[in-house]
Amino acid sequence: MKGIVFFALLLVAASCGTRVPFTDQLKEDFDLTPENLMKVQFYTSSVIILEKSNSSGNVSTGDDGALVSNSSKTQDRIIINGNTKCVFEKMGAEDAIVVRFELGTGKVLTFNTRVAQTNGKYYLVANWAENKGGTLEYGNETYNIQSGGSSAYLTVILKKLQRTKRKDRIVKGMKV
Repeated sequence: MKGIVFFALLLVAASCGTRVPFTDQLKEDFDLTPENLMKVQFYTSSVIILEKSNSSGNVSTGDDGALVSNSSKTQDRIIINGNTKCVFEKMGAEDAIVVRFELGTGKVLTFNTRVAQTNGKYYLVANWAENKGGTLEYGNETYNIQSGGSSAYLTVILKKLQRTKRKDRIVKGMKV
């Protein structure tokens, strides 16, 4: 019985993959053309929060002569947690990868390598302003993204499978 449990645990451990950053090197090693990328399951490395808000207001005088300040604010937030699954949509400009998290027109995000970094990771693309976050289009609307989102990159699961077939033969030797 212990042998069966041990074998089952070994099989589960052997079938699990390791989450690694998606890089140019992986793309080259696995010959990932746009057709092949459609078969790859992508994930986000960290939380991405998209926000937009609208506010309006006015000031007036109330019936009793008091000054009244009226304001309203609406916030729309889209939260994409770390390790959220996404699929390849298309190749973007300058070898960028466009991925989709949900159905809908324009509901895609773009990831690309950065010139200043040599690690080859595909980071979230936005119009970044120094220490202020950035803006990007999602669902044909403009959203603000917090500066922490600049460190989000694409990951994939890498499995290493190795099969070895062995045939043993014991040689008896020869006699004169």
